Amino acid sequence: MRVKAGSTTRNRHKKVLARTKGFHLGRKNLFRQAKQALLKAGVNAYRDRKVKKRTFRGQWIIVLNAGARQHGLSYSQLMTGLTKSGNQINRKNLAELARSEPETFTKIVERAKEFVGSR
Repeated sequence: MRVKAGSTTRNRHKKVLARTKGFHLGRKNLFRQAKQALLKAGVNAYRDRKVKKRTFRGQWIIVLNAGARQHGLSYSQLMTGLTKSGNQINRKNLAELARSEPETFTKIVERAKEFVGSR
């Protein structure tokens, strides 16, 4: 006697349709469209987890450039000075310092200024 796959298929469909809840039109309730939408959503999510990191880095650089220019340096000069001075602080923490603790950031920039002209 053969086994029919009705319950297995229904459960598989329900799982896909549950994950597409909130999608528009047939992408939320028609299995074939929902399955394709789910695959595409997964591809976008994977890619954008990487893009998110690039976006954050860009935002930190914008903040650092603005902070450096208030002290008469460009972003590249600031980073060069920090590298030459042996400072190991990363861009994320530097940007946070520039926002929340301007006095500390000023000291760091002044330290970097000493090394900008030198080789």
